[in-house]
Amino acid sequence: MAAYAALVSLTNTMDQIQSLSMKVSFLLNFIERDYSHGVATKRAQLLESQIASAASAAEDVIESHVVDQIHGGSITLLDLDTVIQDMDYIKKKVIEFEEEITSGSKDDLPPAYSMPVTTSIRRFIADKNTMVGFDEELNEILDKLTGQSSNRQIIPVVGMGGIGKTTLAKNAYEHSLILYHFDIRTWVTISQNYSVRGILLQLLSRVSIEIDSETDEQLLGEKLYKMLWGRRYLIVVDDIWSIEAWENVKRFFPDNNNGSRVIVTTRLSNVAIHFDGSLCLELNLLDADKSWKLFCESAFGQAGCPPELEDIGMEIVKKCKGLPLSIIVIGGLLRKSRGTQEYWKSIAKDLSSILNSGEEDDCLNLLSLSYTYLPAYLKPCFLYMAIFPEDSAIHVSKLTKIWVAEGFIKPSIDQSLEEIARGYVNDLIDRNLILKHVLGSNGKIRLCKIHDLLRDLCLKIAKKDKFICMMEDTTRGIDGGRRIVLNEGIPIVHHSQVYPALKSTPLTTRTLLIRTDRGCMLPFNNRLLRVCNVSYEFDDKEIKLPKEIFDQVTLRYLRYNTKLNLSGKLPQSISLLWNMQTLIIKGSIHAPSQIWEMRQLRHLVIKSLYLSDPPPSYQNDDIVLRNLHTLKSVVDFEWSEEACKRAHNVKKVNIRFSRFKQRSCQYGLHNLCRLHKLESLKCSSYHQDDFLHNLTFPSSLKKLSLHGSKVCWEDLTKIGSLPHLEVLKLDYMCSADGVHEWNPIEGEFLRLKFLLIEHCDLVYWNADCSHFPVLETLVLRRLHKLEEIPLDIGEIPTLGVIDLYCCNESTAISAMKIAEEQENAGNEGLQVLVVFHEMAQVERFQEKIEQSKTSVSNNFHVSPFIL
Repeated sequence: MAAYAALVSLTNTMDQIQSLSMKVSFLLNFIERDYSHGVATKRAQLLESQIASAASAAEDVIESHVVDQIHGGSITLLDLDTVIQDMDYIKKKVIEFEEEITSGSKDDLPPAYSMPVTTSIRRFIADKNTMVGFDEELNEILDKLTGQSSNRQIIPVVGMGGIGKTTLAKNAYEHSLILYHFDIRTWVTISQNYSVRGILLQLLSRVSIEIDSETDEQLLGEKLYKMLWGRRYLIVVDDIWSIEAWENVKRFFPDNNNGSRVIVTTRLSNVAIHFDGSLCLELNLLDADKSWKLFCESAFGQAGCPPELEDIGMEIVKKCKGLPLSIIVIGGLLRKSRGTQEYWKSIAKDLSSILNSGEEDDCLNLLSLSYTYLPAYLKPCFLYMAIFPEDSAIHVSKLTKIWVAEGFIKPSIDQSLEEIARGYVNDLIDRNLILKHVLGSNGKIRLCKIHDLLRDLCLKIAKKDKFICMMEDTTRGIDGGRRIVLNEGIPIVHHSQVYPALKSTPLTTRTLLIRTDRGCMLPFNNRLLRVCNVSYEFDDKEIKLPKEIFDQVTLRYLRYNTKLNLSGKLPQSISLLWNMQTLIIKGSIHAPSQIWEMRQLRHLVIKSLYLSDPPPSYQNDDIVLRNLHTLKSVVDFEWSEEACKRAHNVKKVNIRFSRFKQRSCQYGLHNLCRLHKLESLKCSSYHQDDFLHNLTFPSSLKKLSLHGSKVCWEDLTKIGSLPHLEVLKLDYMCSADGVHEWNPIEGEFLRLKFLLIEHCDLVYWNADCSHFPVLETLVLRRLHKLEEIPLDIGEIPTLGVIDLYCCNESTAISAMKIAEEQENAGNEGLQVLVVFHEMAQVERFQEKIEQSKTSVSNNFHVSPFIL
């Protein structure tokens, strides 16, 4: 009987898979258990290496079966029986190892490490760049910056890696005295493989200068020179590695004879001595008292060290040899651990073994403890930080999506995979292994960074464990690479080797991360490819996306950050990408109806997405984007009841209405209230339609951005009544009824924390502290008609920032009065930042202040914006 034979065969296959699953669970428990952390023996390291190889082989076999079923063909990898035999062999070795450990002394075991919850614990004070141990140096550098000398001065800050040069420079850069003293401030971080064009782009981007991607180096330099000419400026050149880098850019820094300054930080004394020796500031290692103070703040915050841990704590601090970065990292490690003497003694013992090893790079070896004592679930996430170029700002949203696609995140019933991944980011920040860089309007971390020493640590371990293959100056190691990374900076002489090597990457390569300034047709013959991220420095080039990419049925993450030649359409075969979680493409794309069949799709982000209507439910009620989380940027899509039903779990939506299409009332915006999990919504229109009148918002909304709509300001009541709204951005809004007055109503906007109003025709704003009771940040941009900010706004107890950008002088005067009143009332936490459109406005504003004989608050800062 054919049916009997088929069922028996299926049963045998299922038994094999179940057997394999049980073995995998056993080995995973071994890796996660207590004694798999800490300093491992060579035997334990060998076991882990064998487990990794066997698990990869098993994964290859299973996914190859799937690919073969979809595309046909023969299986070229190990069969399932061989994989199970390998797993059996390793399981026996693990059991023997466990028995030996169990029979041995418990004192030899590394300490237990409980898995923390994913929510972030209290933030370490160092996140605010607090200086510990360098107060005198900070005062010294402030004196140099504001000194009487009128000529442009270069102030070098020199010291070893991790000693605090960047933190010192940043504290000076952000000091209230410096904010007011200089007209222009800008910052650039220089990597070892720098480009002059990249340096100039960084400097210009810091002051909101719009740059054409095709602008050449000389024109960029001239633009920077003109921007700085006649202004007192402060430039920080951070982490310079050669005097050549300085010589290539210094000609673009004019000497205006008005007290301009340049801070240069470097690890190299021979670079520092090139500048004025009398201005050089050399940072030394911390003494015992300062080291202990820094350690206590990093490990305990304001609580202080418990008496029973003081002796062992001082022993640990002594072994850090006064290096701030080492103290902070070790403090972060201990802060996340159980505060027992036994655990701390094990850390001190490991410190001794490392420092007594006699190896040259003591700092890197010391920092390796931060990796050794990480729980297993965080180790691959931390090592993955090596893929990003040195000194780069890393988008947390991108990082978490790739972690999910790589399979690093274990599912949970209570949280989405992205929420768990964000918890991992917070956990690594709490351990001081990665750094906060920029917060978003919702208060969450938008950008993070990693210190170059810790990145070096990631690279060292990742290469040793064959976790990542970095194609830097050679193609060595690419043959066995499961994750291949190609960053910018490869010498031209090696490019002839790189791209042919990419074409011959092994069929089992799972990840291709390519960042380059040279366009190339990339190979997609990797039948098990899982993550593909391609970005070009010159993103104006149009690169053809190979059609083979749509044969990669195991692909989970595709980000193609350049213009594409797809004839404007995604193929109908896109539904074969049944594993796809994240699809990010720069370009104008028409998506076929088959995209509604991609059930694993979580994030669909395309510059201009023309989305087809979903098939009617009577054809196939199973076609539902049930996992869709993000949908950007959809153009002229009709939000029918059917469409809302098929994407009912979406959380972030970006909608655009084109200039030449029908009016927004025909787009079914009243149906958006059916998206009961929608948290973030952005609507943009280019024909000034009154789409706000047609919108019906779900009560779940937390963030709302409206761009280009006509508005009756009194109609904002429907927005103010949203119970969970925390962020509101109104941009290019014009009055629909000729009334330019907004009178908020008490009892609305009860949870609003961030309010931005930009380029609107608002004239009168009649509000007080009761209308926005928990507002934290107020941003007003290009409001040329607004008469003033209501003074009562300053009395909102949670308000921390008022940011005015290119508004009129009367609005700035009202902001100054708010700052003055709050300072007199003892509220030192409110910062008011004003940027005028031109220098003449600054001068007129200062004249009015002098005429009124008004004292200016220390928390009020004014600067010009140079076009």
